Amino acid sequence: MVNVKGKWALVTGANRGIGYRIAKFMASKGCNLILHSRSLEHTAEILAEVRAMGVEAYDVAAELSDISQVEAMMNEIEERGKPVDILFNDAAVQIAYRTDYYKTPAEDYTKSFVINTIAPMMLCYRFIPKMIERGWGRVINTTSGIRNEPEQAGYSASKAALDKVTSDLAGKLDGTDVCINLADPGWCRTDLGGPNAPNDPDSVIPGIVVGAFVDDKKSGRWLGAQDFAGLTLEEAIQKAAAFPQLFK
Repeated sequence: MVNVKGKWALVTGANRGIGYRIAKFMASKGCNLILHSRSLEHTAEILAEVRAMGVEAYDVAAELSDISQVEAMMNEIEERGKPVDILFNDAAVQIAYRTDYYKTPAEDYTKSFVINTIAPMMLCYRFIPKMIERGWGRVINTTSGIRNEPEQAGYSASKAALDKVTSDLAGKLDGTDVCINLADPGWCRTDLGGPNAPNDPDSVIPGIVVGAFVDDKKSGRWLGAQDFAGLTLEEAIQKAAAFPQLFK
């Protein structure tokens, strides 16, 4: 199992929902944190909480629909001189649920793709080469298991695109100690998932983070967090090792 104590993890969307739980869990393992949200006001609470757990942490802000802000955030992170060892691309947007889906506007796609596909990949493209130079790194891109719901076409299509570019990149990294995998939290009662979702957001632990801890140099797995609900991290790691790679 990977020891993340003293490493640095960037968590996008760290102020609430799944990202909040990722940040708290990683802090519990001694991992230092870079906490992203749209505004520093949003990360004040989680920043205080993880620092109280004894790890180093700071927060950054960027609106992911504005790639210039994403670029500025990445520059700030690099200027601070702390390596991004682990990248959790968790932040995402679900524009609308279109009951009359034949009237889905183009903007549902354009905004969804910028936030849910392009921004995460810009982060990957910036930080993965530096992970390769250092000889170690982990990337977990949060995906979705939505199927057969044209009501959410912009969201589901953008996540399917993220799956594709992630699995393609995984084929280039496989066998190295820089690993990229996908994690699906399942339908959870978060701001994005809504109050009618069947899963408590706490159920994503440890499955949503297990890709950061598996140490077999394999990339391209699709890890459904609900498949690991109730397991210890050690049990989750053993189970994750059996999951197939998407690009094979």
